[in-house]
Amino acid sequence: MKKIIVIGLGAGDLQQLSLGTYRLLKQAERLVIRTEEHPVVEELRAEGLQMESFDEIYKANDSFEDVYQGIVAKLLEMSTDQPITYAVPGHPLVAERTVQLLIEKEKTGEIELQIAGGSSFLDPIFTALRIDPIEGFQLLDGTDLKRDDVQMDQHVLVGQVYDAFVASDVKLSLMEKYPDDHEVTIVTAAGSADEKLSTVALFELDRAMSLNNLTTIYVPPVVDREQRLKDWSSFREIIAALRAPDGCPWDREQTHETLKRYLIEEAFELIQAIDEEDDDAIIEELGDVLLQVFLHAQIGEDNGYFSMEDVLETVGAKMIRRHPHVFGQTQADTTADVLTNWQAIKEQEKPKVDSLLEGQERLASSLLTSYNYQKTAAKVGFDWPSIEGAFDKFQEEWQEFQEEVRNGGTENQLDELGDVLFTIVNIARFLKISPEEAMWHTNEKFKSRFTYVEQCVKQGTGDFSTYSLEQLEEFWQQAKRKEDSHETR
Repeated sequence: MKKIIVIGLGAGDLQQLSLGTYRLLKQAERLVIRTEEHPVVEELRAEGLQMESFDEIYKANDSFEDVYQGIVAKLLEMSTDQPITYAVPGHPLVAERTVQLLIEKEKTGEIELQIAGGSSFLDPIFTALRIDPIEGFQLLDGTDLKRDDVQMDQHVLVGQVYDAFVASDVKLSLMEKYPDDHEVTIVTAAGSADEKLSTVALFELDRAMSLNNLTTIYVPPVVDREQRLKDWSSFREIIAALRAPDGCPWDREQTHETLKRYLIEEAFELIQAIDEEDDDAIIEELGDVLLQVFLHAQIGEDNGYFSMEDVLETVGAKMIRRHPHVFGQTQADTTADVLTNWQAIKEQEKPKVDSLLEGQERLASSLLTSYNYQKTAAKVGFDWPSIEGAFDKFQEEWQEFQEEVRNGGTENQLDELGDVLFTIVNIARFLKISPEEAMWHTNEKFKSRFTYVEQCVKQGTGDFSTYSLEQLEEFWQQAKRKEDSHETR
């Protein structure tokens, strides 16, 4: 079977190599190194060691993943005739993608792999930076760095920053979260005689000239919470603090029920911002909606019923489940195909319902629009001095509407009905009642009672047309009495 021995060359010069590692290198039948760009290589050549490198593969490919795949393919080919000793910078199991690919080959039985170790670059870096990893640190790959990988409250080490191109990508990813002037340290050849540390502002990272395959970028943690507000964990800390025993009295008193009206209001304010195509307002209103989500999740956690992780797991699983054309093997080439698949999956997940009212809910709300219009006008003094003025206006508009019903046309009736509804919303505003929430409760009440009527009809003839209005009204009254009996228990 093909055999490959993997050796780590350490993080610095020859003096850092262990005696055992040095002997393995000297005994190698055929020694291959990932790259010439390591201080140990020149010293080993000076001692007469013959070795080949894969630097040409770097030159022939545009992506690092292609480079790593090419190196592994070449190693498999070379190990056909004899065992190969493959030397990599640092430790073979720390930030070394080619070794991970070789391990995958080992698991499938394609090769016999021996990993001989070597010192990692982490220890000398911790020493050079004078940091304790127990405080929490991350080691990230500069060639594949994503904004969401970074935790701003931890020590962050970014390896594989070979050149200015990688440094530029790293800089842009980090600047999505950190301030542009956040100081970062460029660590080169840590632990060796050529060790060098230089601190620059983040926006200057790709302008530094001392970048090579021994370079690691250190991003210190952001201690001040107000400076890491772009981190999800910071917002979660804020919400938890608001709900804590020594937090905000108002936030501590809130429940799922008391927050319902705010969620409705914030959602429609977001819709308004979207309709107005106001990006700044959309950002603010999305934040307000997100606040409601986090508050509900924190209440669930405080009560011991669920947490934000449960929310994320549920919605994430649903998105994967309902998008088999993205996360599975199902074919869906058009929006129509997607919607068809979605509905079919949804029907499998949800219990079947027969009510005529099911699925008739709508997102748009003219009630909330009316409420906001009147609230804004009232702030500048365009308002009745008391609720009595609102009641009088309602009576006036109600009389005008009745007159139009008796004598007017459809257009005037529509207009006058709108005026009646508008005055009712104004009364709700005086009473600090959300008209949207009030209407929601009434819709739910109607739905419950009508569903009961439907059940009575199905248990009887099964056809609405065989019942008189009086009979249907009796079913309705039965539903009301059932509600009343539940409320008095």
